[in-house]
Amino acid sequence: MDNRAIGYMDSGVGGLTAVKQALYQLPNEQVKYVGDTLRMPYGPRRTEEVAKFALQIGQYLNETDDGIKLLVIACNTATAAGLPLLQEHLPIPVVGVIQPGVESALDTTENNEVGVIATQGTVDSNAYYNGLMAGNPGIDVRQVATPDLVTLVESNLADEAEKQAVVTDQLAELIGTDIDTLILGCTHFPLLSNEIQQAMGDQVTLVNAGAEAINLVEQILDDNDARHGIYPMANHEDDLYFTTGDIEPFQKIAESWLEIPVTVKHLEADDNGLSLSKED
Repeated sequence: MDNRAIGYMDSGVGGLTAVKQALYQLPNEQVKYVGDTLRMPYGPRRTEEVAKFALQIGQYLNETDDGIKLLVIACNTATAAGLPLLQEHLPIPVVGVIQPGVESALDTTENNEVGVIATQGTVDSNAYYNGLMAGNPGIDVRQVATPDLVTLVESNLADEAEKQAVVTDQLAELIGTDIDTLILGCTHFPLLSNEIQQAMGDQVTLVNAGAEAINLVEQILDDNDARHGIYPMANHEDDLYFTTGDIEPFQKIAESWLEIPVTVKHLEADDNGLSLSKED
């Protein structure tokens, strides 16, 4: 039994898609989440810079209050850039979202035609491509960088027609191809799953890499007898959400997506790391 929270980190609100799956699949586990909206998007940044940011967040979550018992890097770009670094420097299990997404796609595809949409950083890393090819050398992988989708999610645009137009434009290279499986290689993208599905058609199965990572989290908790021992958590009043950017838009998206009230606090971010704002 381990009553510490599970930590989650992302460049913004995208990692909430992994949290939503965790609330459903692991309802008794407390959540501590950091969305680094001040420094997003991570996709165009240098690998070393993203890894540094990810380590700062991991250290903050692990060293604050009671700490955390496990960290989910709920960001594909940060997973590609910093997973080994965080696993080396943090004294807790650290889970990324790429390998679980790869394994799910390999299990899902029937014609070995798989698409990947992600940030430029994730595409450039070839993390999904290499993982898919390692699992099935005969697979055909089509990768497309779709950075405008990250911006679209963070803007919380309400106009459905405009959202659909942006999604369809970003997916133009994949629409009409033979792919039967599409990896949502950024945790922001499941927030646009309806628009993505409409653009691609019902013949394409979407793989939510962030949600798939929660299966691995559950396995680690069971293997280490580390599930939360107080039941039930019910409304998750003790969960904590932090953002390095503006609280109001972050809270609005979080409550809309998670369908529960959330407490959001502001973090200051600089070269020395993260710290809680004085007003909080």
